[in-house]
Amino acid sequence: MNQDILFSDIQAWDAVRQAVNFPAQQAGALITCWVSLEWLQVRSDKSLQDEADILAQFSAYRFDLEELAEEMIEDECFDDNGDVVIG
Repeated sequence: MNQDILFSDIQAWDAVRQAVNFPAQQAGALITCWVSLEWLQVRSDKSLQDEADILAQFSAYRFDLEELAEEMIEDECFDDNGDVVIG
């Protein structure tokens, strides 16, 4: 794990975007990371309907998501907004 990239324990469901966002920080820069509802449903093999279930599944996969986000940050795989998007 790259210690230059830090993740906090903050996450939030965005119903409009249908994704959970979680922040990362690299060299003082804040990077918003996103994981889609679809990604969480495929990995968990569950239909997630409410925010509590979605965030619970996010928590269950948090370590894997942070690893994926870290790889994407290192490879500079950002979208047009400078965000990392998983799924």
